[in-house]
Amino acid sequence: MTLTITLEFSGGMELLFNNEKSKQVTLPETFTPGSATLKELLPWVRDNLLTERAELFMQGETVRPGILVLINDADWELEGELEYVIKDRDTIVFISTLHGG
Repeated sequence: MTLTITLEFSGGMELLFNNEKSKQVTLPETFTPGSATLKELLPWVRDNLLTERAELFMQGETVRPGILVLINDADWELEGELEYVIKDRDTIVFISTLHGG
């Protein structure tokens, strides 16, 4: 069984992802259904989908401050943040709240 999820980027995040606002991805077999977490997903997204400036997406093992993460329209803080277990057909949204002036 594989995990297919939708990733969405907005608030300027799409600029780091080749101007793509939404991308459906099938995760590799290393993501075990029932135990794969966001802690595993974030570096995979950085290494496989990000097209520039990784420091604007991640800081350490998590997203950089100023990036909201929604899991199926709920704040990831309510879902367990990095420990959230990814489910097939999840939608994970990354929204930057940082804007230049």
